[in-house]
Amino acid sequence: MKPFTYERATSVAAAAKAAASIQGARFIAGGTNLLDLMKLQIETPAHLIDVNPLGLDRIEETPDGGLRIGALVRNTDLAADRRVRRDYAVLSRAVLAGASGQLRNKATTGGNLLQRTRCPYFYDMRMPCNKRRPGSGCGAMQGMSRSLAILGVSDACIAQHPSDMAVAMRLLDAQVDTMGADGLARSIPIADFHLLPGDTPQRENALKSGEIITSVTLPAPIGGTHVYRKVRDRASYAFALVSVAAVFGKDGAARFAFGGIGAKPWRVAAADAAAAQGAKAVAEAALAGARTTHHNDFKKLLVDRTLTSLYRQREARA
Repeated sequence: MKPFTYERATSVAAAAKAAASIQGARFIAGGTNLLDLMKLQIETPAHLIDVNPLGLDRIEETPDGGLRIGALVRNTDLAADRRVRRDYAVLSRAVLAGASGQLRNKATTGGNLLQRTRCPYFYDMRMPCNKRRPGSGCGAMQGMSRSLAILGVSDACIAQHPSDMAVAMRLLDAQVDTMGADGLARSIPIADFHLLPGDTPQRENALKSGEIITSVTLPAPIGGTHVYRKVRDRASYAFALVSVAAVFGKDGAARFAFGGIGAKPWRVAAADAAAAQGAKAVAEAALAGARTTHHNDFKKLLVDRTLTSLYRQREARA
């Protein structure tokens, strides 16, 4: 690990200003992803700004009936919150499906949204990776790509987005609240927060230099039956090959978001519109434009079967 300087932030505005003014600065909270990347020298920050003292660790009700989740709320506390379990159960279930108990005790809401891909070629410093080193190429294109994305990919990058929590938040149409180095706050729809790789896979989100996540706001509850199904190689601790977040209404309507298959948490309106036609129709709509390799073509069938399982489970309970 390379030497770096360190400071404890005293206010959100000061943290954002410092991050923008010091070249190579990074925020750190739980550190569950950043420290791993630093040990591998994928991330080599010159300065760390510890944001843990900022008090962004509360979950509060909003005037319009939603919830505002502080950026420093730990994943364990988010999943266990009474209001989240009651009104946003898909989010609680998605969080509990991610990582281990020890990691959830440290990981934060803001950090979860910013975690980087688990593409093995991103982590292997011997291999070319346009996300890690722009313009160097993509080792995954001709390599093992079993776990990688099939939607939203480009000629420069086929890395998948790893978060479970972000998939549920995408389903719920969350807003990501931030403060910039200029002291101005803004609210970014989560649909626009994560970026597709295109020709610039190193740009993974819509944050500007120094901008810091302060909270995530959920709209008022939408009711229905909340489900999160994660399919992975081992149940104890692994990232999703395919995950589906869904809310089923009593009238046959439903909404869906998908993880493990996209370069970002994936949601398309056509899949929601096909809900009444059944699992196969939803899968076909969700997978429109999928671009697979020999290694990960199975994910299309896995999406179909995961949705079929959810529909059968729903019918059995009706």
